[in-house]
Amino acid sequence: MAFSAFHGNSDVVSRLREMVERGRLPHAIILAGPRGAGKYKLAQMMAKVVNCLSPKNGDGLPDFCSQCANCLRIAEADDLDAACAQAVHAREEMTAADQKDTRLLIQTHPDVLVIPPDPPQMMIKIGQVRRVIETIYYRPGEARERIYIFTDSAFMKEAANSLLKVLEEPPEFATIFLLTENTGELLPTIRSRAMTFTLGALPVRDIEDYLASERRELAPKQRALVARLSGGAIGRARGFDLEGYVEARKDALTMLSSATSASDHSTLFRTTETYRAGAEGKDKTEQLIHTSYLLLEDMLFVKSDTEDLVRNTDILGEIKRLAAAVDFEWIGAATSGLGEVESGMRRNLLRSLSLDAFATALER
Repeated sequence: MAFSAFHGNSDVVSRLREMVERGRLPHAIILAGPRGAGKYKLAQMMAKVVNCLSPKNGDGLPDFCSQCANCLRIAEADDLDAACAQAVHAREEMTAADQKDTRLLIQTHPDVLVIPPDPPQMMIKIGQVRRVIETIYYRPGEARERIYIFTDSAFMKEAANSLLKVLEEPPEFATIFLLTENTGELLPTIRSRAMTFTLGALPVRDIEDYLASERRELAPKQRALVARLSGGAIGRARGFDLEGYVEARKDALTMLSSATSASDHSTLFRTTETYRAGAEGKDKTEQLIHTSYLLLEDMLFVKSDTEDLVRNTDILGEIKRLAAAVDFEWIGAATSGLGEVESGMRRNLLRSLSLDAFATALER
């Protein structure tokens, strides 16, 4: 696999490769874009092209071979979810005392370190940044440059401040990649010391073409729906669980329909009762909230006479019916209400009760 395997955002990819060719790669790079846009994939590719032992130059710009020792070892961390799961499992096998002092890190090559958010808080912690500080000023042993990839921008305050000290005096042989969906989560002082590249959403047609070759189990109408729901992100489209989404959307429609009328609530209560405690219930509730946000957004598009932006095109009639029953103020209140449900989840409030309260509070 080479840069030709990266879908879209060719201008961003070309600029980064040109910097490699000129030997002017910044010491800190922010890769911004929606979830699934390919930020981690691109950072891994950059780690390979910088350190490839047999670099290629087929299209006039540096490329990696995918076969040398450095490329192969870096590629062992290409599947971020699998690498994180393996690291978490390894930590769980330790004694309680060792677990407390061990932060989540992924390193398949001695000069390339991947730093994901550390569970259970799912934030970048001071212990992870300290590992970067301990190693970044040593010259690489088997590569040309040390590469550090922070896969998330949710930093604990102390960790962010420590990273800032590194960015103020970075070594010439190291590059730090900071991946984020929202650059505003990073300290302004960090942003000012890094060069930002933003990966934009791909056209729906491009996503559909990709799905036609990579997910042949989907029918044409399903591909069109997934392409819209993925928000222009190839990574999200690749693993999009359409069946799970439709099931969550069914519950979200029940909840919103109940909120737009003062009818019998028995169907609502039977639906929300299934959203219980535990990890499975948490994931299910998060999917419901995400789906509800998309439905509210589609209702907003309908009321704004921009139906071409609607994502849930297969239920456009139902969305029009809901939109006709409410006004813009109601949609705004519903959006705020979902935010309160999310906040309640972080405080471990009873999920079914929170969802019931959300729907009934919006009754018209």
